[in-house]
Amino acid sequence: MEFIELLKAIILGFVEGMTEFAPVSSTGHMIIVDDLWLKTTEFLGQGSANTFKIVIQLGSILAVVVVMWKRMLSLVGLYKIDGQEYSKRFNLLHVIVGIIPAGVFGVLFEDFIDEHLFTTETVIVGLVIGALWMMMADKMGPKRPTVTSLDKLTYSKAFKIGLVQCLSLWPGFSRSGATIAGGVMMGLDHKTASDFTFIMAVPIMAGASGLSLVKNWDQINPDHFCFYVAGFISAFIFALIAIKFFLKLISRIKLVPFAIYRLVLAAVLIIVLFIM
Repeated sequence: MEFIELLKAIILGFVEGMTEFAPVSSTGHMIIVDDLWLKTTEFLGQGSANTFKIVIQLGSILAVVVVMWKRMLSLVGLYKIDGQEYSKRFNLLHVIVGIIPAGVFGVLFEDFIDEHLFTTETVIVGLVIGALWMMMADKMGPKRPTVTSLDKLTYSKAFKIGLVQCLSLWPGFSRSGATIAGGVMMGLDHKTASDFTFIMAVPIMAGASGLSLVKNWDQINPDHFCFYVAGFISAFIFALIAIKFFLKLISRIKLVPFAIYRLVLAAVLIIVLFIM
């Protein structure tokens, strides 16, 4: 594999890692960068290229596990909780309840999404609608959130946030944008909504990556192994940086600045694709 191809994998890993946990849609950004610039489908093939975009998200997921390892281990009973921060009120059932809706819809519509929605045009739609959803959340959410830590999250709210997460199956909408905004509307503060979003991402994205690998295994060339590894490592490193930065940022600036960025990006893409 040539150096330029490995560089493309690293660039896509950078895009994935830096955008996965911000409410701007990492999949949408990877599709945009790939379609308009890198064009990895030319040497990977369409099926393998789509699978790559999903699989390197495992690098970002590993970053979540590293950053939040105490909370993760506590959910499966491998870490004894002491103190208020990691009380047993938030448990694995909250996560299961939260991921069921998107898991079911993801399995049902995976083929349709892979075949029809991995385009820059559909990403533009997702960027715009997702931005409006985030703006509405900041406008309509309670001024004084009632859920200020994961330990105050009810199973009912976890399930409702899981339903909202289904919106992110449309590329460009953003999983974190959908769930953080949904959580804010239900009384969570931005930090707590972000924490729950990150934790739910681990089983959701691990399952999506595994399913995509199994279904497209025959389209993946062993010669592309280094490409996948480079993208995975790149996504992991940059996601580590992005997670810590984002968790500090979201409590200060809320969702509207990210929504404005999405609208500007959508406008630029419309100009580039349909006007110029």
